[in-house]
Amino acid sequence: MEPAVSLRGLTKRFGEKVAVAAIDLDVPAGSFFGLVGPNGAGKSTTLKMATGLLRPDAGGAWIDGTDVWADPIGTKSRIGVLPEDLRLFERLTGAELLAYNGLLRGMDPDTVAVRSEELLLVLGLTEARDKLVVDYSHGMRKKVALACALVHAPRVLFLDEPFEAIDPVSVRSIQDVLRRHTAGGGTIVFSSHVMDVVERLCDMVAVVNEGSIVAVGPTSTIRAGRRLEDAFVDLVGASVSADGRLTWLGPDELRHDLRPPVAGEHGS
Repeated sequence: MEPAVSLRGLTKRFGEKVAVAAIDLDVPAGSFFGLVGPNGAGKSTTLKMATGLLRPDAGGAWIDGTDVWADPIGTKSRIGVLPEDLRLFERLTGAELLAYNGLLRGMDPDTVAVRSEELLLVLGLTEARDKLVVDYSHGMRKKVALACALVHAPRVLFLDEPFEAIDPVSVRSIQDVLRRHTAGGGTIVFSSHVMDVVERLCDMVAVVNEGSIVAVGPTSTIRAGRRLEDAFVDLVGASVSADGRLTWLGPDELRHDLRPPVAGEHGS
């Protein structure tokens, strides 16, 4: 089966900094695919190039066999994108924002209306449908942005840190919607550095470090019997050790004497 997403030689530099270094990657159709890495590893830059939001310096990206940069309109009809930096029309209500996104894509107004109400209901936004987006909490903004990315039933959904800084109830409702998407044959490419969420949701993982892929495969293979977080730390070559420092945070008997000097001590 043709991959849902194919990246070949994808490269991006910012000045002297190589953010993405000739990445090759295939995402199987119907998979829940995790793209993980430390902050600054190149995950967001890779997703922006894969979705036509940032032009690569070299290489290319294909969605369902369609060249992202040769046919951007055709590509964007197949994908939904939830970026990390949410840029929403805040003076629209939630319902208006969904209608706008559906009509912008040329959808039938009746279809947009039906799908919008279903998405608002499943994501727990029905009571906020007529509130301005500017008055939404961060979690509500994430959910309405996800609804906008889904309203046209994309074949491939790209998510950049969808669970960052949101409450557990919102996390649960978003996870339920994402599982429905893959159960219906859709593909999800999911960028995160929260290993517990990736381990729970993703059936395949690619580990990115310093702009390159250092491991890719089924999540169970990458884990190799360990927690994904432990495998990730080993793969990116990270180590954490206080090495005798910060003893002042430990038990009293290990702390340095930080008492203020008493009058008469040290010859004063």
